[in-house]
Amino acid sequence: MTYRQVVAYVRLRTLLALLGAVVLVLAGPPLLTTGSGADTGTRIPGLRFMVPNTPGGGYDITARTAARDAEDAGLTHGIEVFNLPGAGGTVGLSRLVSEHGNGKLAMSMGLGVVGAARSNHSPKTLADTTPIARLTEEQDVVVVAKDSPYRTIGELIKAWREDPGKLPVGGGSSPGGPDHLAPMLMAQAAGIAPKQVNYIPFDGGGELLASILGSKVAFGVSGVGEYLDQIRSGELRLLAVTGTERVPGLDAPTLQEAGYNVDFTNWRGIVAPPGLSDTERGKLVRLFEELHDSPQWRESMRKNGWSDAFLTGEEFGRFLAEQDRRVVSVLKELGL
Repeated sequence: MTYRQVVAYVRLRTLLALLGAVVLVLAGPPLLTTGSGADTGTRIPGLRFMVPNTPGGGYDITARTAARDAEDAGLTHGIEVFNLPGAGGTVGLSRLVSEHGNGKLAMSMGLGVVGAARSNHSPKTLADTTPIARLTEEQDVVVVAKDSPYRTIGELIKAWREDPGKLPVGGGSSPGGPDHLAPMLMAQAAGIAPKQVNYIPFDGGGELLASILGSKVAFGVSGVGEYLDQIRSGELRLLAVTGTERVPGLDAPTLQEAGYNVDFTNWRGIVAPPGLSDTERGKLVRLFEELHDSPQWRESMRKNGWSDAFLTGEEFGRFLAEQDRRVVSVLKELGL
């Protein structure tokens, strides 16, 4: 080689080395591996779950269970769960929508938020959010305090028919939510005009529980998973469930078995703020896909009496739109 050829060769090698270094820097560090295999990319540092009602309710139990199971399954770590109650979940909904582009925030929600957005004429709706996943479905339960005079669903309905306004029913959701719609459908099936029902809304199952135990309401309607411990301990007496099949392990008839044509179930899911990138949305969806497939989550569903109702992304978005139409339709049918 001539001197000029040597210099050109060295310059070329130097340039190639510099280009290689730039590529490595831009690509970032290699994926770390753990004992369970390569990182799947679903870890989202600083992830927060918002619960739009008080502690102890269905959204709260769902969010805290999902956070614990995701960590136990090694899918992520350090999830913060916080409560922001108010107006049947629409205070939390407004906060979520205001967090435009925040890929580290998700909200636990369900049919109750759909109804509350309608009944409270909320300027923000679930159509303003990013749908992530529908997780579970569960029946509602009809419960009374352990010292209630009503020992069967038939005794309760008989007294309710005689004077609907005198027997207040409590629910952990605003009008239009599941704990409101279920007793209204019960009343209709029992020949009671829904407008005569004395419904008292509470901001979640936790607040409702104190009023049932303190006999502030004649009976309560809420999700089965919220009151399993109190039912099993004898603090609450379970009179009936609202679905078409009995709940395994619980000694109570369905409303249909008792002669009342009601088939009602609730569901819960996860939404995120608007304006997420495809990457941010994809990370959240994958996190819940992997949670759904984990043995930890399967066991939690069994313990809480939840049915699998998994649905993600655009399909979940279409489901939310259908549920909004359903709430409007049922309220009109009931004259409410």
